[in-house]
Amino acid sequence: MEYHPSSGREPLFQAFNEFRVNAHDATDGLPVDEEPWRPFSSQGDFEFVEIALNAALNNIAKGQIKITLKKMLISAMYCVVLTTQVTPITVPYKQEERVYEVHALPIWEWALNLLENPLLAPHFIWDAQRVYKHNGTGFERFYDEHSGLPHGLVAAPLCFILYADNTRLSSHGTVKGYPVVVRCANLLVGIWNGEGIGGSRVVSEDASEEGKTGFTNLKRVIWHESFIKFLELVVQYSKTGYSYKCFDQILRWLFPILLILSANYEEQCMMSLIRGHHSKCPCPVCIVPLNKLHDLSKSFQLRSMQDTMVALNVYEESKARSEELLKALGLRPVKNVLWGVAHSDPHDAISLDRLHALHLGIWKHLLNELKKILKFLGCEAESSFEEDNGNKMQDLSRQSLYSAMNILKQTDSPDGSNSYIGFDMHTASTLDAIETELLVFNDALKDYAQCAAESSIEDLRLNWDFPKTHLWKHVTRDIRMKGAARNYSTHPNEKLHSPLKDAYERQLNGKNVAEQILRINQNKFAISLLRGRVNTFDKQHNLEDDEADDLDAAAEENPAVAQGHIKLGSLQQFISIQDIENICSLTDRAFQDFHRKFSRFLNTSLPGYGYELRRWITLPTNFQICEHRYLKVNYESTVDWKKATDYLRCNPSFHGHPLPTVGTFPTPRYDCALIQLTPERSVFVKLILMFKCRLPDVGSFEFALVQPYTAGTGISHRIDHELKFTRVKAVPRANSIFVPLASFIRGAVLFPDREHQGEFIVVDHIDSDMFLHMKA
Repeated sequence: MEYHPSSGREPLFQAFNEFRVNAHDATDGLPVDEEPWRPFSSQGDFEFVEIALNAALNNIAKGQIKITLKKMLISAMYCVVLTTQVTPITVPYKQEERVYEVHALPIWEWALNLLENPLLAPHFIWDAQRVYKHNGTGFERFYDEHSGLPHGLVAAPLCFILYADNTRLSSHGTVKGYPVVVRCANLLVGIWNGEGIGGSRVVSEDASEEGKTGFTNLKRVIWHESFIKFLELVVQYSKTGYSYKCFDQILRWLFPILLILSANYEEQCMMSLIRGHHSKCPCPVCIVPLNKLHDLSKSFQLRSMQDTMVALNVYEESKARSEELLKALGLRPVKNVLWGVAHSDPHDAISLDRLHALHLGIWKHLLNELKKILKFLGCEAESSFEEDNGNKMQDLSRQSLYSAMNILKQTDSPDGSNSYIGFDMHTASTLDAIETELLVFNDALKDYAQCAAESSIEDLRLNWDFPKTHLWKHVTRDIRMKGAARNYSTHPNEKLHSPLKDAYERQLNGKNVAEQILRINQNKFAISLLRGRVNTFDKQHNLEDDEADDLDAAAEENPAVAQGHIKLGSLQQFISIQDIENICSLTDRAFQDFHRKFSRFLNTSLPGYGYELRRWITLPTNFQICEHRYLKVNYESTVDWKKATDYLRCNPSFHGHPLPTVGTFPTPRYDCALIQLTPERSVFVKLILMFKCRLPDVGSFEFALVQPYTAGTGISHRIDHELKFTRVKAVPRANSIFVPLASFIRGAVLFPDREHQGEFIVVDHIDSDMFLHMKA
């Protein structure tokens, strides 16, 4: 680990199992607060108000109780020293001055509150760093958290992430809100993207109704006038610095930086003050001509704040002559207030919005093309693809390829770029892979456009010159500068829209919308601070259940047995192996000769697992095993080397799955997994039975009866080559085998090929780890 030269720190070498492991708990050394729920009189009062706020309840009490509740909320607000500021903004429009109100919380005070918080202090990172991992032959740099520091800054950077977007507050869509959300990038991404005390704050809210006169101009001008109101101290201290003693009693010279601007394309245009979709240069990051947006193989000059300021200065000197210059660059003749923040450049801070640019952007356009083709082929499936939600569009992008593979006989290669971009950690090799996949997509898009021009299918898109085709051109630059895509994802911020809408619909009276929403947000923030204190109190008193797992609790009616990286749950009754064979083999050939096969497996396999057998194991017919129907598999992700978990079911009557008939009834669920069959070979299997048993004089064991997908698939299929599919085929059920549960690597999803009985396609886009497994 190399630190920035200004830190004066020597490079740090760590063993892999020590990397980013905290030397002490965040609560170590903190004094015990015996009444962390104060100013509430009791923990019960605090938790009652917490539930009421989180449920967006209104009019929950009457009379004296209501007065008491109001007093408790007012008292809780003393935990937060921030005060909403209402600032009038004057905007010239059509030869008149219009005044609008901006409701904002000061960013700087919020940041200082974070620095004073004892629960967050151990997690602040002050020194920029480059991190390398030895790959067996040499050290390879990887990118996850942001690690950059602006050139020439020799102090402690206090980095901000700003998110801005509009949202419909009312269900009928006439009332809109324009929240601005801030996060602190000095914390780990898991904290700043979380929902706890180190997460986001809504710092500005401007509620407006669509359809107002000059709405478009209002949105452009008022955005920058509003921003400067809560950035005033940030602008000042970015130039002078701010001396501050943090909770760790270290005096730091803080310089605020706008490191990341997270927004969809429309808001990115606001932030960079470019003209938008149809301008001559519609990219906020580079000066790519409109008619070249489709070509990802070419690079163009990057935008910079200095070049933009020069162009604007020329315009101000001679507006008539310079108007065409600004149009040619796709710029608006407006001064950008973000220029005032030193060591920051809005064009560098603007980052790829994977949610809107890919899932709701280029993928949505590709999905529309797919639906047109399906409709032309006479398929009714296109109606099932109607969806306008970003998360569900992301799921569709993973699933639709497999659903359509038997309909579309020839097509282009699937896009692997999105899978790579979604990694939580990158190395030089994955960045090279992204660049390669972008060129693959670029060629496929050109081929598609040519086929569409020659096709008899109506309304296929021929022109792909729009911004969202181009925006991911800059993703590798973003990763090198600001870390993995999750660091600047709009997804965590989009989740904040729902509480704002709930507040409007259930707690507001339709008047002073922005003021009331910010007050509710303040109340919730105060409660979250108290919740942090209460959780710390519980932990210090050993009342907190370490690694509590709600899913485990729901799945395990009886205590589970853990062995290594696996954990069994959903305990069933003991049953003899002869009863299993007699009952189950009548309907499932997988259980034929269960007794004999299990005995042979034990005697031939246990020595290979390190158990010395002094005699042949003979199992009586009444030998008891205990079935389990739930398995938790922990594994190390090949992407970021952190622990990941899959939850597998092996249940003949799993609830909640709808049958073709009306209603919801129990139905079987037998999941698939990737296992290590031999030291040299990993294979896919389908669960049939999971159980635990005890062998006298040997020990307790956990096994599974599985159906391997190891049968030969015959000649290779053309579609597998074209779509880069991995095809597997199941052996007959009668050829089921026993394997130790410890051999399970992770869960898997296999999609059946309905045209080839018993053959399945591995869904390698299900997550980044599986994607890398299949690449390897």
